[in-house]
Amino acid sequence: MTVLFLFLLLFLLMFIGVPIAISLGLAGSLTIILFSPDSVRSLAIKLFETSEHYTLLAIPFFLLAGAFMTTGGVARRLIDFANACVGHIRGGLAIAAVLACMLFAALSGSSPATVAAVGSIAIAGMVRSGYPQAFGAGIVCNAGTLGILIPPSIVMVVYAAATETSVGKLFMAGVVPGVVLGLALMLAIYVVAVKKNLPALPRATLREWLGAARKAIWGLLLMLIILGGIYSGMFTPTEAAAVAAVYSAFIALFVYKDMRVSEIPKVLLESAKLSIMLMFIIANAMLFAHVLTTEQLPQQITAWVLEAGLTPIAFLLVVNLVLLIAGAFMEPSAIILILAPILFPIAVRLGIDPIHLGIIMVVNLEIGLVTPPVGLNLFVTSAVTGLPVTGTIRAAMPWLMLLLAFLLLVTYVPWISLALPEWLGMS
Repeated sequence: MTVLFLFLLLFLLMFIGVPIAISLGLAGSLTIILFSPDSVRSLAIKLFETSEHYTLLAIPFFLLAGAFMTTGGVARRLIDFANACVGHIRGGLAIAAVLACMLFAALSGSSPATVAAVGSIAIAGMVRSGYPQAFGAGIVCNAGTLGILIPPSIVMVVYAAATETSVGKLFMAGVVPGVVLGLALMLAIYVVAVKKNLPALPRATLREWLGAARKAIWGLLLMLIILGGIYSGMFTPTEAAAVAAVYSAFIALFVYKDMRVSEIPKVLLESAKLSIMLMFIIANAMLFAHVLTTEQLPQQITAWVLEAGLTPIAFLLVVNLVLLIAGAFMEPSAIILILAPILFPIAVRLGIDPIHLGIIMVVNLEIGLVTPPVGLNLFVTSAVTGLPVTGTIRAAMPWLMLLLAFLLLVTYVPWISLALPEWLGMS
């Protein structure tokens, strides 16, 4: 009865247009007030306790690092480097845009930030070179989803906090799937480019390539600092995020000098706004998840699944369907915090690796970012290009089919996610 009231109230609030964070918080709070023996005063304590997680401190730091990198012109240098690497291939500008998305994803941890940073420069460059604007918009919109799959990933940090799994292990598990998806997008672009006879840039000379690499090296080094630091044990993922923020500020101010000291307050303010918005969603979602756990819903669902004799293959199919539907309507972090505590114990009992489950959830949420009506990447791409949202949706849909095929591959071939952590001895 309590759980039924909780979900009915949540869907009712969302249906009448209440923001998702407030819907989660109100549904959880009213359920505790009406059905829990706890006093109303305990709500404030629970709201604070559920969000008081050391791992979650990484989120504002990664957002700050991404803001400095975006403002400091790192994206432009990464695009120039990508063009020098693959621009001479047929459809090379579009392939370079995917490569730039992969590189920037490894710095920001955020899909919308990747689309905004790369899209604002790459799509305009493609249009100038004779590519259809919709073609460029569809590619960057989908390639931008790599922001939450290639480490560091804010969504992976949230999953780790919700399930008590290793952030470092999750980061390493995202590397191979991220590279495979990036290469798949590049291959698909090449096939389309050959058929449509899309233009290619002149091949970069060795001197031009070295010049582009030299300019981009400071941004590329951040990947080494984050992942190398975590894997070597030099610092935790949260400490790595703080180091990334300081490093990004130093590069933007004193190496590239694309930012003035007077711009720092604006960057800090924008990052703080994003952090507060995301942490507010997370705090309310954790309160909602707390009610589910108190009512022992995960345990009940686990028992029901085991009694029904659901196989791991069938269970993962159901997981994908549920996440694809949820991803079309909700923010990724909220979905993780609501569903991970329910799905995690079932997966463990069925012998599914928790890290593999995490990657499956992240890929599903990638697809949610380009699925209407709430696909965030669609709106960011629309704002960057000036295309109407309906036009952006039409441009993104053909490439979305590739993401769905990739989801099936990642779901039923665990090796793709687990090979690198196992090779590095992190099992």
